[in-house]
Amino acid sequence: MNKLPVGILGATGIVGQNYIKLLQNHPWFDVKFVAASSRSAGKTYKEATFGRWQTDIPIPGKIAKLKVANVKDIKEAKSKCTFVFSALELESKDELRKLEMEYAKKNIPVVSNASAHRWTEDVPMIIPEINHEHLKIIYQQQKNHELRKGFIVVKPNCSLQSYLTPLHAL
Repeated sequence: MNKLPVGILGATGIVGQNYIKLLQNHPWFDVKFVAASSRSAGKTYKEATFGRWQTDIPIPGKIAKLKVANVKDIKEAKSKCTFVFSALELESKDELRKLEMEYAKKNIPVVSNASAHRWTEDVPMIIPEINHEHLKIIYQQQKNHELRKGFIVVKPNCSLQSYLTPLHAL
């Protein structure tokens, strides 16, 4: 099976680093694109995270060598990946919402860990074990924003996510 090429927005932060850790040997996904702020853009991932790598594993070799792109360079993302995981933290939630929507408008689906879209009416907040049927909202989102292949899906915050699955089972 060919793995899907994916990207990570906000790849140098702690949440982005956790995406790197979780996806390093994933059977479906292959990280081909990492992006962060202009401070990290142009450096290798290893250089950009030097002294800031926070996970309990070393930086995976192929990821360490990837050149970090500017998160605003959607054209480069489109040339390297099929969709992105967003771990962005920007100064303004409006700016973050706008940037994630720009990716979606360029036909790049966004799976966001950020909180900016958690209250956006046509963006589903998914816990797959509980409400996977909410993915149907994507069709309305695409219609509302004139999206062809792109869309945005968010996950709830970590605290909420950890205890909702056992509560749902009860």
